[in-house]
Amino acid sequence: MLPFKRGKAQQQKEGLEDTTFLEFHSSSLFCVFSMAVMGKCFLVLMVVVVVSVLGGCGLAEAGQHHVVGGDRGWDLGSDIGVWSLDKVFRVGDNIWFAYSAAEEAVAELTSKEDFEACNVTNPIRMFTDGLSRVALEGEGERYFASAKPISCSRGLKLRVEVLPASQGETVDVDRVEAAQGPAPSGSIGLVGPPVMALLGLALVLLFSNF
Repeated sequence: MLPFKRGKAQQQKEGLEDTTFLEFHSSSLFCVFSMAVMGKCFLVLMVVVVVSVLGGCGLAEAGQHHVVGGDRGWDLGSDIGVWSLDKVFRVGDNIWFAYSAAEEAVAELTSKEDFEACNVTNPIRMFTDGLSRVALEGEGERYFASAKPISCSRGLKLRVEVLPASQGETVDVDRVEAAQGPAPSGSIGLVGPPVMALLGLALVLLFSNF
């Protein structure tokens, strides 16, 4: 009977160890996931803060700054269609895309047909840096979509109808670009070391958690 009791005790001990192992790894995975989500949320929050800062700077005269998707950013969890319903885009405005560069990218498409069909094989340009600014410098329609057709088909796309600048507001694109400095490939063009430092910290936190 004694060997039998030791065997049963050993089984109970092994079962307890297995349970502890699973609980530990489940907790670890949850923490990693939570940190990733927090990193992304922090990035989007920083974009909103920067946009607010720009609104109080001399660049405010360049137009409105729109963070696509609001506080959720460019993500499948954002209802981009609903977000854009009450938005008015005008010449001189800027639109911002904040997303996980490890999971998403943004494609600017050439036509309404490509936009509706989620055909991203021949884009005008691609944005892949995780935080991208697009200056609206002329009137007309522009089309943006997830570089992943499956994400695009699930609603991750944006049609922008750019209207003339508001009456009484004149936008000198050359002057605005000179004030902002070059922004290749639609990347952000910001002013001030503190703002750049904040964005740098946000990007480090984001990518270190993915």
